[in-house]
Amino acid sequence: MLNVIFVIIIVFSVLWAAWFGGMGAVTQAVLDSAKEAVALAIKLIGVMAFFLGLMQVAQDGGILRVIARAVGPALRYIFPGVPKDHPAMSAMIMNIASNMLGLGNAATPFGIKAMTELQKLNAEKGTATNAMVVFLAINTSGLALLPTGVIGLRAAAGSENAAGIFFPTWFASGCATIVGILAALAFSKLPTIRRTEPAAVDPDAKPADDPETASAPETGEESEDSGPWLRIVTWAFALLFLGALAVYVVREAPTTAALDLFTEVASFWVIPGLILSIVLFGWSRGVKVYESLVEGAKEGFQVAIRIIPYLVAILVMVGMFRASGGMGLLVAFLDPLTSRVGFPVEAVPVALIRPFSGTGAFGIMTEVMSTHGPDSFIGYMVSTMTGATETTFYVLAVYFGAVGVKKTRHALPSCLMADVAGITAAVFIVNLLFG
Repeated sequence: MLNVIFVIIIVFSVLWAAWFGGMGAVTQAVLDSAKEAVALAIKLIGVMAFFLGLMQVAQDGGILRVIARAVGPALRYIFPGVPKDHPAMSAMIMNIASNMLGLGNAATPFGIKAMTELQKLNAEKGTATNAMVVFLAINTSGLALLPTGVIGLRAAAGSENAAGIFFPTWFASGCATIVGILAALAFSKLPTIRRTEPAAVDPDAKPADDPETASAPETGEESEDSGPWLRIVTWAFALLFLGALAVYVVREAPTTAALDLFTEVASFWVIPGLILSIVLFGWSRGVKVYESLVEGAKEGFQVAIRIIPYLVAILVMVGMFRASGGMGLLVAFLDPLTSRVGFPVEAVPVALIRPFSGTGAFGIMTEVMSTHGPDSFIGYMVSTMTGATETTFYVLAVYFGAVGVKKTRHALPSCLMADVAGITAAVFIVNLLFG
């Protein structure tokens, strides 16, 4: 399906530009988008390298098994083909949690790690498994507990209630997630889809010297260098961090609204706290943290190289479609339909561009808010839609590209159904609360 959509959009963009004099803009869009794709991949290298290295520390220290055992039972019904203590389960949990907290920089490396681990359970490496599809449906549904990026843009635009999109975003992204999961599970039961399901690999059947599992074991057992004193020092450092957080909250509480303080703590304290927790946990288990992190970081460079072709294809397609005038034509076509259901035409471009480009959607949202005001009905509409949805095509390109999956099976329709559900729920809840 992704192949069909790609061809249709490319052909339409070229023909439309040829008939209506936009060939120069389309040509420039091709060159600019191709360069942007490579630049984006290069920017991702550092973030992916560090966080994948951090994941290696967590794996060597055994923390992934601890997380999987704690939260795994709740996800076992959604991912029945993934063993409860498999590294993929804990990586998916960390990715989903990062997305919910608005930590996009951390979420992507965790998601790629999850896809890498899921690939180890896949006997047909070029074909997406059911677990991969469900995982990506959750990712592209944009489940957001704390949409920090959108809140920051609203505050910068002069909103008097920047955090006013919390409940609408929770509602819309929650609906999108439920629909995405149900769609992925339902599609997987269809006979035509079931016939394409790849065979599973028994994780216990791999030899001990398999290069993919040659990293340190996830037993969580202490090495000979570990001892009680190390645990004491670790807890001392952890308590110092918690103490500093408590002092900060007490100091800021008298002059900062509770919701704003919560948002600030989540935005600026969670990632350092996550890094500290994993480093201290690994250290307390006798892991050589520096060596482990460097070893895991090597994967970040390899992943960035693998995803470049996929990013180039998606971003060039989007650039051509916008430059040809196709996006404007689609908005004009949908206007008579959307205006009848309380969906203003000014917000339609955000809904259309969001699955393709996060930067583009944020740019349109900023422009709409500057024109109509962040606290207007349209301002709340575009803010909620942006916070409650994800860049579907980008996520599919990056995550599938990272593990070399080309046959995506029912991933795209499942993710697009989640997008439609998120946009529909956003329109409903914003009309209910602010209409």
